[in-house]
Amino acid sequence: MPKDHGIGASHKRREDVRFLTGTGQYTDDINVAGQAYVHFLRSDVAHGRINGIDTAEAEKMPGVVRIFTGKDFEGVGGLPCGWQVTDKHGQPMKEPGHPVLAQGKVRHVGDPIAAVVADSLEEARDAAEAIVLDIEELPAAIDMKAALQPGAPKVHDDLDDNLCYDWGFVEENKAAVDEAFTKAAHVTTLELRNNRLVANPMEPRVAVGDYNRANQESTLYTTSQNPHVIRLLMGAFVLGIPEHKLRVVAPDVGGGFGTKIFHYAEEAFCTFAAKACNRAVKWTASRSEAFMSDAHGRDHVTKIELALDADNNFTALRTETYANMGAYLSTFAPSVPTWLHGTLMAGNYKTPLIYVNVKAVFTNTVPVDAYRGAGRPEATFQLERVIDKAARELGVDPVALRRQNFVTEFPYQTPVAVVYDTGDYTATMNKLEEIADLAGFAARRKDSEAKGKLRGLGVNCYIEACGIAPSNLVGQLGARAGLYESATVRVNATGTISVMTGSHSHGQGHETSFPQVVAEMLGIDESMIDIVHGDTARTPMGMGTYGSRSLAVGGSAIVRATEKIINKAKKIASHLLEASEADIELKDGAFTVAGTDKSVAWGDVTLAAYVPHNYPLEEMEPGLEETAFYDPSNFTYPAGAYACEVELDPETGKVTIERFAAADDFGNVINPMIVSGQVHGGIAQGIGQALLENCAYDENGQLLSASYMDYAMPRADDLPFYSVDHSCQTPCTHNPLGVKGCGEAGAIGSPPAVINAVVDALQSGGHKVDHIDMPATPGRVWQAMHG
Repeated sequence: MPKDHGIGASHKRREDVRFLTGTGQYTDDINVAGQAYVHFLRSDVAHGRINGIDTAEAEKMPGVVRIFTGKDFEGVGGLPCGWQVTDKHGQPMKEPGHPVLAQGKVRHVGDPIAAVVADSLEEARDAAEAIVLDIEELPAAIDMKAALQPGAPKVHDDLDDNLCYDWGFVEENKAAVDEAFTKAAHVTTLELRNNRLVANPMEPRVAVGDYNRANQESTLYTTSQNPHVIRLLMGAFVLGIPEHKLRVVAPDVGGGFGTKIFHYAEEAFCTFAAKACNRAVKWTASRSEAFMSDAHGRDHVTKIELALDADNNFTALRTETYANMGAYLSTFAPSVPTWLHGTLMAGNYKTPLIYVNVKAVFTNTVPVDAYRGAGRPEATFQLERVIDKAARELGVDPVALRRQNFVTEFPYQTPVAVVYDTGDYTATMNKLEEIADLAGFAARRKDSEAKGKLRGLGVNCYIEACGIAPSNLVGQLGARAGLYESATVRVNATGTISVMTGSHSHGQGHETSFPQVVAEMLGIDESMIDIVHGDTARTPMGMGTYGSRSLAVGGSAIVRATEKIINKAKKIASHLLEASEADIELKDGAFTVAGTDKSVAWGDVTLAAYVPHNYPLEEMEPGLEETAFYDPSNFTYPAGAYACEVELDPETGKVTIERFAAADDFGNVINPMIVSGQVHGGIAQGIGQALLENCAYDENGQLLSASYMDYAMPRADDLPFYSVDHSCQTPCTHNPLGVKGCGEAGAIGSPPAVINAVVDALQSGGHKVDHIDMPATPGRVWQAMHG
């Protein structure tokens, strides 16, 4: 029987009640009395020199409070980068300035040049149109490889060229890797592109800055995945506001997918302008603004090579990747194609030698940073596509080739630094074959052929690293922040509980799953537990939510704090029961003396904590509140196997996904319903990348896909019903819950499954196509069929 409470129970998300009834509070719902509105005047050229900004007429227009330009921010710090990468020569990456408003030059379409603060948004827009700009358009660097050629336009005049860094990993392996390729019985080579994406969360970014002149405190309400990090970056490095005078609040947030991790210019501007204007300042992005100001994702060009011996064992792997940084370094951008990508190139396989080279390039495009999966989808796509191609070249079954090369003994030290603590890749593949009914594929292909369609099957595996850690290691790798998490568990006198967490929920279901953990530990009802997050004034310093870290890191901090609560509560119970503390047991919400029927209820103990009549105060402080910080000793490594079946119309090139199955190993599962929902969402985004989505620029740096008219988001009829399973569970060995991250798996495992299926369908129709780049649009597929 399934559990109906605690860990393992499939509870509906309690927060969904307010979301579905329209009673959630998002940042745009927050309005401060007397607030003004801001409209940003943005560059309509990709690269240009600012010769003049004339605001004289605009300043006279109705409702205008003040107009800001880059000159107002000359004494203000630029937006900081949170991760420094050292290149293969031991040199730090190039780190150009990133001003809040453009200074001297604009570097991408959408770069903010001026900001008009007015009594209404309409008046701000009207005044912005009256600003006269004198911008000398310059040649733009758009293509990454061309941007590295001698004489290419320089994105930043103070740099020698457009190369941010040239990273090699593991550099000391390179000679051995090259030798392995010379000795290989077979080498498969593949060149591919991981297309640029726009995250497009349901809620666009919003910022409301407020300033209290009486106590000199600034407050920023913002759509952020990590308010404490925003407070640290903006306060200390941009605006110089002491942390105790800066509050950052991220209320209900309507999706993030990584794009709301970062500190943006608009947040800093609204906070700065609120003080300068002595009134609250609000900005809500339009969808068009989001396309040209939110950090984009992916955008890698890669050559990957796989070496095999005569028995089809993988012997070596090497890659050369160009990674687009865009015009500026976004908060965590440098880490995505390096430490979040190169360290996952071993995949599920025991390849003994691996070398990864990444050249990060500045271009006159929107900055690129983490998007759901962040480096791991790029690694998985490269690896699983080249393995599939190798199987076809060798004439062997692609599933059998994978099985032969699986890692089977744990812990496993990969050649790319990380250690997989546990896993069972054979078990997930077995489960996949069952739920995907791979044995029945041949019959389904015949049915499709009878209808004049081509049917293809794509199978792949993935592994990812979640809960990035530990702080001391990532610090050595260039992280400029700790990556621990925090929790404060406050037990009230009547036994109800408030859990203050540094994690942030923007779709993950924390308000449901976190209480399940605490309730299981204490034996009380989950309705007695409230989760508090998203407000730096109410929660302990934490690192927020990204990288599928909430339960593995944030949940572990909650466990540690709850353990402290239990230990103190047992001391109180021992006094109440006049028994040895060692004999006190907690079960089903009551403390008992082992071997007796003597007990005291949870509520009686919590009341005694605040009304201490029954124990000596010199032995124990009153109250029942504890804080814990948890810094994990390793990543968690969820893994799985995915299968996709597509039907392809040879007349039009249209691809339809007919079946999709996912078998995942997430370790212990707290709420199966939430986990399934996370996988469903990730698969949808992965299918979007594989078949539909593409952020495109022309040669002049104009964004061609700047609205939903030109950027194809997946719709309901683009997606099949999924067969999702997470019964193969190998618990994580180093966190107290035994959990692994689940939020990004679907987006990591699905793109190669889809493209493998498309290539299989094409080849089944006699088309000699060994690869097709994402998105596999009808036009692109048709062209591949017809040469």
